[in-house]
Amino acid sequence: MSRVSGLVPSRFLTLLAHLVVVITLFWSRDSNVQACLPIRFTREEYEKRDLEPEPLALAVCRLLAALSVTLGLFAVELAGFLSGVSMFNSTQSLISIGAHCSASVALSFFIFERWECTTYWYIFVFCSALPAVTEVALFIAVFGLKKKPF
Repeated sequence: MSRVSGLVPSRFLTLLAHLVVVITLFWSRDSNVQACLPIRFTREEYEKRDLEPEPLALAVCRLLAALSVTLGLFAVELAGFLSGVSMFNSTQSLISIGAHCSASVALSFFIFERWECTTYWYIFVFCSALPAVTEVALFIAVFGLKKKPF
């Protein structure tokens, strides 16, 4: 039981670390948006890159939309964690710890190194969407199939 109880605070702390980095990215997204633009750009080009969805594909949206979706996935994960559905599930805890720890490090580089906006989508898929999908699967297993949460 000590192994599982050690995962709970680690998962909570890495989840909050990732959340803090994403909120920081909301505040400092200006430099990352500028990294996606040519050296000389207009205000309209900046706003388009920051706010509007890209016409090529629905999956490739702008940075503000991506960060908003990330916050929605945080809500899903925190709901599952704080409700107890996945709090003591060691598999979900390990997936979440690995993903959110990796995201915290990668997004820190994303902010400080001013990576391009499209790089955020790789971090999003592996570090935000993956644990949220497994969290939803646990919700379905616990509430839909009436299985024990741990």
